[in-house]
Amino acid sequence: MKNILITILFLFFSNLCLAQDKEINLEKSKIKWYGKEITTKVHYGSLKFKKGILKFEDEILVSGEFIVDMESLSVDDLTGRGKKYLEDHLRSDDFFSVEKFKESSLKITSSSLIKDSTFEVLGILSIKGISNTVKFTISTKESIDSKLTFDRTKFDVKYRSGNFFQNLGDKLIYDDIDLEVSLVLN
Repeated sequence: MKNILITILFLFFSNLCLAQDKEINLEKSKIKWYGKEITTKVHYGSLKFKKGILKFEDEILVSGEFIVDMESLSVDDLTGRGKKYLEDHLRSDDFFSVEKFKESSLKITSSSLIKDSTFEVLGILSIKGISNTVKFTISTKESIDSKLTFDRTKFDVKYRSGNFFQNLGDKLIYDDIDLEVSLVLN
């Protein structure tokens, strides 16, 4: 009986050491977004996390799940009425329909180590209730940082997209949205 109890405790604590769920610090973790117009004008801003967990096994990233508060969408390159106008427009049905879709999410489904502390990651990004596969890298060397680019039109964000509208001229907005993410773990 004593040997069985010792074996069970050993297996339990071994699994705890091998697999670790690490929650992100919601206040210190950052998401910065960038959107570009054909005129080379770039708008940028930020979003906040509602939840974030990374799972590691033997210091290898194996999965993760993040929920983003779309109501936190902020435009940081403008001030005053221009800032308010663009924030309201980005929250509208022309873009992210925030009133209907208050959250977006990313679920890491797999990763592979490509070099020292850098992982190529596959995941499912969900925006406006639409899910698509994304691929990006995460570096866990000194901090946890990632850059991710996604095509907004795959999430029904088609406003002034050259793939859906013609003759936009200098009103065209590029489809790719760039994200820079910096995570701080608790």
